[in-house]
Formats: sequence, C-alpha cells, structure tokens
Amino acid sequence: MRSRRLVVSAAVVVAASVGFIPGLAQAAGPAAGPSAPVAKGVSAPAADLAKLGTADAKTFHSPKERSVRKTLPAAKGKASANVTAQGTETAAGNPELGLVLDAGATSAHGIELRAQVVSVQGATLMVTYDWGDGSTDVSDAYPGQEVSVKHTYAEVGEYKVKVTVKDSTNQVEVVNELPLSTLGADFTPYAPTRLLDTRDGTGAPRGMVQAYSSAKVKIAGNGKIPAGVTAVALNVTATNTSNPGHVTVFPGGTTRPTTSNVNFVAAQTVPNMVIVPVGKDGTVELYNGSWTPIDLIADVTGYFTRTAASGYTPMTPVRAVDTRSGLGAPQGQVGGRKSIGVQLGGWYVPSNATAVALNVTVTNPREAGHLTAYPSGQSAPNTSSLNFTARQTVANSVVVPVGPDGKVNIFNGAWAGTDVIVDVVGYYSPDSSGAFMSMAPVRRLDTRSWGNGPMFDGGYIWMSMAAPDKGITGVVLNTTVTNTKADGFLSVAPDPNTRDDYANGKDSWPATPTASTLNWTAGQTVPNLVQASTGGTGIVDFWNQSWDTADLIVDMFGYYDTK
Repeated sequence: MRSRRLVVSAAVVVAASVGFIPGLAQAAGPAAGPSAPVAKGVSAPAADLAKLGTADAKTFHSPKERSVRKTLPAAKGKASANVTAQGTETAAGNPELGLVLDAGATSAHGIELRAQVVSVQGATLMVTYDWGDGSTDVSDAYPGQEVSVKHTYAEVGEYKVKVTVKDSTNQVEVVNELPLSTLGADFTPYAPTRLLDTRDGTGAPRGMVQAYSSAKVKIAGNGKIPAGVTAVALNVTATNTSNPGHVTVFPGGTTRPTTSNVNFVAAQTVPNMVIVPVGKDGTVELYNGSWTPIDLIADVTGYFTRTAASGYTPMTPVRAVDTRSGLGAPQGQVGGRKSIGVQLGGWYVPSNATAVALNVTVTNPREAGHLTAYPSGQSAPNTSSLNFTARQTVANSVVVPVGPDGKVNIFNGAWAGTDVIVDVVGYYSPDSSGAFMSMAPVRRLDTRSWGNGPMFDGGYIWMSMAAPDKGITGVVLNTTVTNTKADGFLSVAPDPNTRDDYANGKDSWPATPTASTLNWTAGQTVPNLVQASTGGTGIVDFWNQSWDTADLIVDMFGYYDTK
C-alpha cells in the first residue's frame, strides 16, 4: 500500500501568467485518504490562453478617406475672413484633420481600438469614442498621435463604433465609423436532430467511411442552423467497427489535428459529445483513424454564433438523478422503451436556463440499448446520447435543451430496464456571460509520455488551467483513460488550492468528488467530453476513482471567457 503523496509539474502549456502545470497526487486507495505529503516539481514556461483563443481573430480597418468632416456652428462665416496678405482666401480650419481606425479582439467580449489622428495643426484635440452599446469614452490626443483604447462589451455581437475628433481651435470635427464584431460566441439550443448517418445515407453518401478518410457534414445552413455558425455541439457515434481505431472531429477544410474524440475496439458502438469549430466552408469533418471502414453518426444539440444568445456557466458537478437510490426520480430501473422526466430548471439551474450540460451514466442494464436525452414537451427523437451493452456501466457527456417546464427527459431505448445517473456540470442561459472561445485542438497531457507515470489509484492530477483573474471560468476538454488495470471511474472537479499553495507545500487534500465523468472496466480505453469549471483558483483536478493505475490523456478544444 502506498503511503505518500507526489505532486509533480510538467511542461504543458496554458494561460495568462500562470503555467498550465499538472501535478500528480495520490492517496493510499480510493477510500483511504491522504497521508503525509511528499512533493516535488518541475517548472515550465507559461503561454497565454487568451492569445491562443484569439490567434485567428479577425481585424477591422477604416481608412482616413472614410472620415466625414463637419464645420462646427461657431465657425460658420469665418472662412471668408481668412485672407492672406496677397488677397487670396485660405481653406477653413485644419483641412487635413482625419482619423484612421483599426481594431482587433483581445478576448471573448473585449476589443482594442487604435485611432490615429491625422492633423497638421498643433492644438490638443478631443477624441470621443461611441462604442455602439450606449457607452462612450473621451480622451485627448495630439496631431499624428495613435490612441489605443480597450473596451469590453456586455454581450457578444456586431457593433458599429463611431470615433469623433474635435478641433476646438479651428471649430471643426471629423467622424469615422468602424463596424466590428466580438470574438466570443453564444449558444443556441437545437432540438436533437440527426445530421449524419452513413448507414442510411443521412447527410452523406450511403456507405461506410473508409480507412483513414473523412466524412464531411454540412452544418451552416443545414435545417435551422444559420450561415454564421462558428461552432457546433454534436454527439458523434462510431459503429460497425471491425478493428480498433479512433475518430477525430475537426473544422472542414483545415488540417486534421493529432487529437482524438472517440476511441473504439472491434465490434464496439461508442458515442462521445464533441464541441467543434465549423470550418469556413460551413462543414465539420469526421476522420476514421482505423485501418478498416466504420459507420459514423452525428446528432446536433446546439450551435454557437457571434450573436447574443445564451452564455455558459460551469458548475462543480452535482448529482441530480440516481435511480438506484431514488434521487431525483422514482427508485428503480427505467423500464424498457420508457422515459423519466428530470426537473432541472429552478432546482439545479436557473429557471431561464435554455440548455444544460450533463454527464449521463447508465449502469446495470439488462440488455443492449441506448439512452436519449431530450427536452420535455416533445416526443423522443431518433437520436442517441449514449449506447450500452448488457451489464455495462458507461457514461457520456450531453448538451441538451431544457423544456418549457424546466425538465429534461431521459428515454431508455432498450426493451429491458436499466439504472440511470445524471450529473449536472453547467448550464446555458441569457444571463450567463461565458462566451465560447474555440482554439486549435491541443494535447495538454499524456501520462504515457510525461515522465511521471500513470494516475495513482485513488489519487488525482491537478492542472493549472487559467489565472483566476482572467475571466476564464470553464474549459472544454476531451479526457481519455487507457491502460486501465482495474474497474473504475474518472471524476473532474475544480480544486480549492491555488498554484502557490502547491508550490509552497500549503495545499490541502480536496474533498473526493462523488460525480463521475467516465467509467471503465479493466483493459478499456474510454473517452468523454468534459466542460470543466476552473473554480476560483483556475485549477482543475482529475481523480482516478479506481483501485489501480490508469493513464490519462487530456485534449483541449476551447474555453469559456466572461471578459
């Protein structure tokens, strides 16, 4: 039995003056708790997460030629008095006065505007910024000076900024306008709908996706999804597999990343939730990383646009339903081809929540089948949220719209009963300010190669995800466990300790989470999407709730930014 705790940092990247530094901790077993700590660390350079998210941000420009000149009332009639000794009339007031405007995103809600004042006069000029959201700023400037001003919008969207420079000495002003948009995206729920099924030709030619090739799925303009969609929430399922492999989901028309979203073995049907940017061509691609063909299914449950809609609020995971004990639903298995209603609005999330992020687990199923999560007030759609076999315990992340009464329904698509567990990890609402910032997928951690070994049984890996004051409240990850030695499950939760606590040996053992993110049996490789809260410290913990070691892989796809 192990009797020490090890805290180690590794060279992995993250945010804003705080390194993305994982640490490894362990207890003497899942129920034993920590003993006397032993710690060591390896420091690593930090990268700015916000810069990663804004790396491909659009820039905006309005040249001097668009400046509109206006003579102020007090200056009218003065021009005729401006006569030189040679008897010729001069131009009225500061004729070269103008503005050059440039802007770019600094965060989900923030922009930086640079206004260059063009003028041949030497007087102090007053510059007024009308941000297009009802707020204004004023500053002084000198001829030829470039003034840089930052502004944060309460809501994502498109705005027209109007900048006015006033020359009081010559009683003239010019105005230049700059249309721009924020970079962050809000979420719009979408009734679960199947966009791709290669088995019957839905969304793509009928037929299996060949080895090492992709199926392209139209997102923008498909059904009621608008043309301006920036990212999409999909439940992706691999089925009819004949060999091990993986599926990678990425924006259409871009270079395929080295990350994965779904892992499978022969004869397995595996789903996983994916939040993925939409390519400039309006599509996403699903790549078959196996050496034999597979069938692919994709169901949409929502999308993101740069238009004010619903922001995201992450939560410390909380268990809302467990049919084994009667928590949140009648005690006893959900019958075959039956549904249960789960009251979330007004209980676990606000009554105006438009969608919820859940982790749904099936356990003790008596035969193979699937679960479908869908909003109350409608019939169960022909989509699936997770698939299972008899006696299997399996979980999947779900993003689902909330019905008018605040409920979500869970349908058991099998012909026999099963137990169902539902953990709430966050919600979308008009009052939530967390806007989604997509980024190129990056592998943040792979314990198979980081040099510190696998996750200890009963222990956790802590990761510094973001500086606490940067407004990054949640991260979108894909977690995968592999080389599993015993049955177990992974929990993901915010850490109450700070990075300084770990560095100075002042950290305390966090409470072991009771919610689960993914479940496995010995020998399995299992992935699942995680929308993890960064809590008040910017640190996220990954707990190995098993009696033996397991390797952990963490891929990052984006984050939620409130600033």
